[in-house]
Amino acid sequence: MLSRWFNSSLLRSSCLSSCWAPVLSGVLLASSMSTASADNLSVVRDLASRVGPIVGSAQACQNVARSRVQLIVDKFQAVIREASNNETERGDVSRVFERYVADGRGAVSSGKTDCKVAERQIADLEQSIGAASPQPAPSPAADTSAPSTTAATPPTLPAPPTAATPTPQLPTTNVRGVTDREIRFGIVIPYTGSAKENGQNYKQGIDVAFAKINEAGGVNGRLLKLIPGDDGFEPARTVGVMKNLLEKERVFGFFGNLGTPTAEVSVPYALEQRTLFYAPFTGGTVVRHDPPDRYVFNYRPSFAEEADAAVRYLLKVRKLKPNQIIAFGENDAFGDQGFAGMAKAYRAMGVSDASILRLTYNRNTIDVDEAVNQLRQQKTPIRAVVMTATTRPAAKFIEKTRDLFPGMIYTNMSVSGATALAEELMLLGPRFTENVIVTQTVPAVSGYSSEVLEFKNALAKYAPGVTPDYLALEGFIAANVLIDALKRCGPQVDTEKLVDVLETTRNLDLGLGASLNFSRSDHQASHKLWGTQMDKTGKFQPIELE
Repeated sequence: MLSRWFNSSLLRSSCLSSCWAPVLSGVLLASSMSTASADNLSVVRDLASRVGPIVGSAQACQNVARSRVQLIVDKFQAVIREASNNETERGDVSRVFERYVADGRGAVSSGKTDCKVAERQIADLEQSIGAASPQPAPSPAADTSAPSTTAATPPTLPAPPTAATPTPQLPTTNVRGVTDREIRFGIVIPYTGSAKENGQNYKQGIDVAFAKINEAGGVNGRLLKLIPGDDGFEPARTVGVMKNLLEKERVFGFFGNLGTPTAEVSVPYALEQRTLFYAPFTGGTVVRHDPPDRYVFNYRPSFAEEADAAVRYLLKVRKLKPNQIIAFGENDAFGDQGFAGMAKAYRAMGVSDASILRLTYNRNTIDVDEAVNQLRQQKTPIRAVVMTATTRPAAKFIEKTRDLFPGMIYTNMSVSGATALAEELMLLGPRFTENVIVTQTVPAVSGYSSEVLEFKNALAKYAPGVTPDYLALEGFIAANVLIDALKRCGPQVDTEKLVDVLETTRNLDLGLGASLNFSRSDHQASHKLWGTQMDKTGKFQPIELE
């Protein structure tokens, strides 16, 4: 163990933002280490976000002696070495620390922090680790030639004092989308077309989560704001809408953009701008590169994971034969990736995917007649359809095939919008709800888990009269993961710092029955799927997928 300071109670403590100095001291006082743990490394990353800016601002001030700053740097590098299991981890955390040091230097050069504040902060840090704090030189001035953050062997330190350093005042900032009062996020969704209900429901959940945290005073004193833009679910319009949000509305980053075909143009734009692209409403591969793109983070499982779950359910639970199952989906990247996931699932189970019948429809239409005609011509009895379709085309396909194929099982992806799909089918009559299954990325909204209850209570308070919805619940959960990261960022927020903090999200327990995680090599928080089946009243009931 690194030290008694890295026990589980500390890692759960909400006072870490004001207690980091004693923690640092405790780490430095550790006399032995048997195994470096991931929790220790996570705490050291968090400490880097607090110590780094202080070191950087002191480096930029001539009134702070270089030896004082270098002593702090040397000791913190020793902490990094002790917390790391290998060179890769050590280099990773060192780069994070150096990035925050650069932030501190920039704060002085831009006038956000003056050298008097820098002197006081470095003195507080010296006191917390028991280092001598000499009198400062009389003339404060910025110095852009900062010393290196190369490590050296630290001397033995005396025991630290128990008092915590005071929480700093909320800093002014020149970061786009961040003021001393708010952080602005943009969301690009359709207000027209076949996917408009999905976008509105997803946004509803984010709005409710933001309203809840804002009523409590926001995150580190800043309110969260979500500014929408409408691209009509047409990729040709998406980048223009994003550009408007970025340049005119001055948003900090993007949260909740909807669609796979739209993501194929929006992700390159976000990466070019080096801006956050968080929790897009898609399971497509364009937001799941290996290794992951630095600025792209997902909450939800992939289309491939959902298709795999649907295929396994049909083959193993419903005991269907592979040639009794067909695919139906959108004739674009969304449908392509759903079909690819289905084919991959077949291959993984040792079944050829060559004979899978694929039926399609055009995006932003409900014209499914050609697909229905192709289905009529099949000689092999078809008993199930794995759909990758938005709400209204899926409902239209069920409507036109239900009487032709009694007992047909229909599965669809979570992005179809279970609530909206149920509403469409209930308008047709209860018999159209039979054997309709939707894989979900969140638990049943009818359940009583902690996060579901928190969501329903917040929805009733901030959006009274709105029916709890699976997509809204997903937006609510994704927002809470982001809020957790923003809290851990502290008062100084920028894109690079938020990305670093998101990548340290470990075992986040929101009460879903599964913990949520990000890392440098995995930018997808959840890999958990739930099964639901519609009953004759249009309600979705939980089912076991395995």
